[in-house]
Amino acid sequence: MKSTIIADIGINHNGDIAIARRMIDAAAEAKADYVKFQTFVPEKLISVPILQHQEESGKTVNEDQLEILRRVALPEVDLFLLMDYCSSRGIGFMSSPFDDESIDLLQRFDINTWNIPSEQITDYPYLIKIAQTGKTVILSTGMSPLEEIGEAVSVLTTNGVSKENITLLHCSTEYPTPYNEVYLDTINRLSDIFGVKTGYSDRTEGIAIPIAAATLGAQIIEKNFTLDHNMEGLNHKFAIEPEELKQMVTSIRAVESAINYDSRQFFSKESTTRTATRKSIVAATSICKGELFSETNLTTKRPGIGISPMKWNEIIGKPANKDYKPDEMILL
Repeated sequence: MKSTIIADIGINHNGDIAIARRMIDAAAEAKADYVKFQTFVPEKLISVPILQHQEESGKTVNEDQLEILRRVALPEVDLFLLMDYCSSRGIGFMSSPFDDESIDLLQRFDINTWNIPSEQITDYPYLIKIAQTGKTVILSTGMSPLEEIGEAVSVLTTNGVSKENITLLHCSTEYPTPYNEVYLDTINRLSDIFGVKTGYSDRTEGIAIPIAAATLGAQIIEKNFTLDHNMEGLNHKFAIEPEELKQMVTSIRAVESAINYDSRQFFSKESTTRTATRKSIVAATSICKGELFSETNLTTKRPGIGISPMKWNEIIGKPANKDYKPDEMILL
């Protein structure tokens, strides 16, 4: 099974369409399947001032979240141009909507998959609006206990989305997530509990954990992505850079190739080595016709073109069917 790999740009374009295009270029060159943005109207998302703690240029900064979002929000025309640019680069376009107006906008873009962020999993009217489109849903589950996940799945399935069209992404919203708090086996647990496809959205440092997720059969693997860790903004510090993204995609594809082998091809390709290095039953001494084969007059030696040593007990005690010289293959 081949995982769908999403390079999660989010707001790491810093509101600059030129940066966003460069990120699309890098993701396409890394052979990711999709890039993912965020679509929101800041005033539709925040009702009262919320201070956002972040590190910038080695300093701790507390800034109004509304102002941050205003600075990085992409207008409709930019989103359309970026979607078109993705098409020209042969990579899929996704964007997570955060409000009703953004759902309507992406609906006009005729996207075929909704990517619901963890923050929206308890937004009932939002889930209803998504579900009623009848399209495929990817639902991130960060911050949510099983009860909340189950409620969200129920809202989606009772309002137009079949379970076959839902993928739950196991994730943590802690940046970065410590390795011992990843609980990667939750990928399969979610599938067993809710009967849907599952994947993994990674917030750890480096690329080891997304690669491990591939070994567990994660059908979607999502990873935060930036051009440079040192860029100013909320999510750059712990995102991976272009070369890391390329290594991650290459490693995941290697893991998938190793898991999904064909056993017949496996043995066929090893046949030459198998013959040269395996052993056969041969005469240890001169053996006369009619003499009984024994542990004294038989031994095992390469190559493996005669009777397998696994037949040893079947040969011992039988009469020789002809005269044998030392090292001659036993033939019956």
